[in-house]
Amino acid sequence: MCQNHQAVFLNTMYFLSLSTVENNPRTGNFGALVRIFLGRTKELKISTECQDQLFIWQAHNALFMIRCLLKVFISEMTEEELHQQFSYQERAPGSCDTGREDLLEELMCNLVHLVVEVPLLDITYSILFEAVTTMLVLLSYQLFHKEILRDGLIYQYLMKERCVSLTSRLVKTLLYNFIRQEKCPPPTTHIFDQQSDGGGLLYGLASGVASGLWSVFTLGGASSKPGLEQEQNPLPLSNQSLLLLLVLANLTDGPNDCPNPYRQAVTCFKNTQDTSSIPTEQHHTFQINFNSLYTALCEQQRSDQATLLLYTLLHQNTNMRNYMLSRTDMENLVVPILEILYHVEDRNSHHVYMALIILLILTEDDTFNRSIHEVVLKNITWYSERQLTEISLGSLLILVVIRTIQYNMTRTRDKYLHTNCLAALANMSAQFRCLHQYAAQRIISLFALLSKKHNKVLEQATQSLRGPRGADDSSVLPDYAQDLNVIEEVIRMMLEIINSCLSNSLHHNPNLVYALLYKRELFEQFRTHPSFQDIMQNLDTVIGFFSQRLEAAGTDLSVERVQEVIMKGAQALPNDRLKKFPELKFKYVEEDQPEDFFIPYVWSLVFNSGVGLHWSTTNIQLFSMDSA
Repeated sequence: MCQNHQAVFLNTMYFLSLSTVENNPRTGNFGALVRIFLGRTKELKISTECQDQLFIWQAHNALFMIRCLLKVFISEMTEEELHQQFSYQERAPGSCDTGREDLLEELMCNLVHLVVEVPLLDITYSILFEAVTTMLVLLSYQLFHKEILRDGLIYQYLMKERCVSLTSRLVKTLLYNFIRQEKCPPPTTHIFDQQSDGGGLLYGLASGVASGLWSVFTLGGASSKPGLEQEQNPLPLSNQSLLLLLVLANLTDGPNDCPNPYRQAVTCFKNTQDTSSIPTEQHHTFQINFNSLYTALCEQQRSDQATLLLYTLLHQNTNMRNYMLSRTDMENLVVPILEILYHVEDRNSHHVYMALIILLILTEDDTFNRSIHEVVLKNITWYSERQLTEISLGSLLILVVIRTIQYNMTRTRDKYLHTNCLAALANMSAQFRCLHQYAAQRIISLFALLSKKHNKVLEQATQSLRGPRGADDSSVLPDYAQDLNVIEEVIRMMLEIINSCLSNSLHHNPNLVYALLYKRELFEQFRTHPSFQDIMQNLDTVIGFFSQRLEAAGTDLSVERVQEVIMKGAQALPNDRLKKFPELKFKYVEEDQPEDFFIPYVWSLVFNSGVGLHWSTTNIQLFSMDSA
């Protein structure tokens, strides 16, 4: 289905929805459609076992129409008004039946039941996709409110026993949908076998409708961003399941601090290989294959939502974090994260932040910091500044983080990004091992860049003091003072990182000593600076010690000879010559009210990446279109 046909189809559905809103109080057609679907969900599992494809597709088509109508209803009316649309029946005009079951609650509960009960097969792929997508649509009220929603009808239904009792199964199913990465099955024209008598009118109509609806999401649908074509997504169910999982996990806690059960399920599931008993106090827990989940996470880091899931598991699920840190193939996970940071210019800021925080969480573990220097990578083709034919994972990580800092200094000037980059380097610094020559150079080059910036700001501040200041110039000096303070904090941190490496593993890092000696004049100005005097003592000791040994070795020394002197000197330098400082350790802590960041972020991912979904930007309130 081409983009023009998709647009016509979606516009037609929009006007059809408005007509339904107008006539539904009299006809009750929407409620009737919902009842038809609910009636069929009771037999879906049996129909799957019997390979009754037509029955499944009829249920799918009913749900597709419900979803399209709901999307318009939700963007145009309150939850109370939506609830009323479900209650209308074909009775006297304007009357409603309040004595029967709550159809909206029945729909939500049946969707959850459908997702967890119906097996994923070629013939059920489309209806499972529709069920997951309809749940996303029902939760999309958040898009149309600037404030974070903490209650409401849909929320209450999800927190009632009927849905909550299926929490662990729902979360497990959504995770396995993500893990399996099942592609769309063949078009429905190949699924429906033509009967010998021509198939009959019913088969022809069902097959034709189904094929048209199938094309809406197998070809990507219409983009939520006007004027842009959405890339074809061959994994619509995997993508949609992951988005729904993130939405559910980031729902706010209920009244009286009642915890979100879906977040509980995400944070406490265990490995299928774990034979230990599950603590009775852990609610909604289950077991899942960690190896399969780890593999899927490694393969899918190009998407924001997969990176956000990785962050969530590392930060909140201790079982999964310990498993990841125990892997001997961490490069499969870390290298894709480094690629995200390396291509910072092409990524949105949230994706970069998530990637960086993932690195920070990983570097909190000393075993990780040691092991990454033992993993040797060859031919890193995406790193274009220099050909890296062979480099350790640790040195590559250092290079990419330093590059991110330099990019931030010249472009975004984001203190939060600086802080987390430096914290990750600081966590690793005591375990730096056999740093690549280029990585050692870049550490010193970053210090040179900071030193140059420090001198420039200091000069500007000095000139502003000497020059005439008018009544309107009162804010100039504080601005310079603030800039100078920030730069000096960063310089201090870089000196501490270099010092940590020299104090703990000098004999493992001759390349860093070489780079330090080669650019030793950079450090002269900071010797007497009150902010750096203490930390400069060790650097002075190292520079002085190795300078003396090089002088004693003669003049016109080759690079190889200098390195030989450094390596022998590293073994000879007494440990007690270097002053001991507290170990550098930084831990990631989520800010207060993290939902203020994560809920808009998750819904921006749904808005941009949801398959077959199109929301008009007119009524979106949760985030600005620029941030989306």
